[in-house]
Amino acid sequence: MTIDHPSFGRIDNDRVIIFDTTLRDGEQSPGFSMNLAEKLRMAEALAELGVDVIEAGFPVASKGDFDSVHQIASHIRAPVICALARSGGRNDIASAGEAIRPAARGRIHNFISTSPLHMKYKLRMEPETVLELITAGNQAARQFTDDVEWSAEDGSRTDPDFLCRCVEAAIKAGATTINIPDTVGYATPEDMARIFADLLARVPGADTVIFSAHNHNDLGLGVANTIASLSAGARQIECTINGIGERAGNAALEEIVMALRTRQDVLPYSTGIKTQNLLRTSRMLATITGFDVQPNKAIVGRNAFAHESGIHQDGVLKNAATYEIMTPESVGWTRSSLVLGKHSGRAAFRDKLKAMGYGEMDEAHLNDAFARFKDLADRKKVVYDEDLVALVDDEARDHARIRFVSLDIEAGSRRPARADLALEVDGEARSATVTGQGPVDAAFNAVREIFPHEATLQLYSVGAVTEGSDAQARTTVRLEEDGKLVDGQGADSDTLVSAVRAYVHALNKLLVKRTRAEPEAMTA
Repeated sequence: MTIDHPSFGRIDNDRVIIFDTTLRDGEQSPGFSMNLAEKLRMAEALAELGVDVIEAGFPVASKGDFDSVHQIASHIRAPVICALARSGGRNDIASAGEAIRPAARGRIHNFISTSPLHMKYKLRMEPETVLELITAGNQAARQFTDDVEWSAEDGSRTDPDFLCRCVEAAIKAGATTINIPDTVGYATPEDMARIFADLLARVPGADTVIFSAHNHNDLGLGVANTIASLSAGARQIECTINGIGERAGNAALEEIVMALRTRQDVLPYSTGIKTQNLLRTSRMLATITGFDVQPNKAIVGRNAFAHESGIHQDGVLKNAATYEIMTPESVGWTRSSLVLGKHSGRAAFRDKLKAMGYGEMDEAHLNDAFARFKDLADRKKVVYDEDLVALVDDEARDHARIRFVSLDIEAGSRRPARADLALEVDGEARSATVTGQGPVDAAFNAVREIFPHEATLQLYSVGAVTEGSDAQARTTVRLEEDGKLVDGQGADSDTLVSAVRAYVHALNKLLVKRTRAEPEAMTA
């Protein structure tokens, strides 16, 4: 079976469309935030990865969201650029249509809740009103683009007969992709397979559209539910890098793609993903958001191809296939013997970063990172790969308005600690000398003196990047302001410097959060 689609042409039945929502659903994760420059960098990485659709944001949410979608639509040419809108939102469809106007291929993704629970308590609408809005929303979206997607929010908990009526209405009104989300991560694989099989069998015109699965991970079943959806007829999957997203997150792109690639015997589907870019894209997202991937994360966690058990090590040495079902190189891991030290030059430093899965850094960030590496190499006996990851991740973040310059601390048990801090704020050099109950308190007081704000410190956590008394410290700082949470990270061989870097990173993210509004029914 083949389907003719306005953006992709004729699509074979074994082709799976990868719809990435890292920049929309992913950014709704508590503590996550990206500014325009960071979103553009991430969109470029997603395009290089080979995703088919980038959901770039929710334009009506704020001017910042609109600008992000518009700029991505203007600069990213290969993937379809998608904007989210509520089916019944007063200005949603028009805002989304204007935001994607520069795109080579643009999509409007409109949604409305369809479950009894959501219709009664959130929408406070009767089913017939919801059906009317589905028709109106999709017809309005078709005025801007031929590529229209409709989602049944809380679709997995929707009455099957009513869901069929909703999907039929959306198709008749011009939707070309139908998405059935497991919005709250409640479904099992059997549930999702039944839903898609039922819709394909019962809804008139179902064979003319692409069905899509968007599974949240509240019960840890996001990837399993997505694979079950594919087996039942869905041909688009909505996912995020590293599985980020609301609450427990979304189905992880890297896990789904490698499951399809590794298990062709039972999952005979193809994607356009360049899998060797998976690790690089994962690391870029972790760098931008300040949220590290857990070590045991499938595919991109640092332990994904590590073997400590003697039996496992022996087997891998004899034949890697004994305990590795895919090669590390297939997802971007490399085994490099290049060791860096204080005599290493810029070329070796750049090559090492590429071998570790990092893409090209701009010259300014590369220069700053190299300078910090040389300083670190002078102070440490051994510079580990983990040291480089911490250092480069810290330097590569886009410190939009506030940048760390220098810190001097005087502290002891007989007098209050004193911090001499220098920051750059909007390009202007500023400094302050402030005391505190201890060196960290003094340093954070100095930040507040230079850049006054009302955010409160919710978390301060310090860990060592590697072993040894000369190890770099990696610090996490969480700030809260008006219910908005942001996490920042910093790394340095000086624990206090790493703390200030983390605080500054969090503060920059908070400044981005301040510009965002959240219309009702954000999730899709």
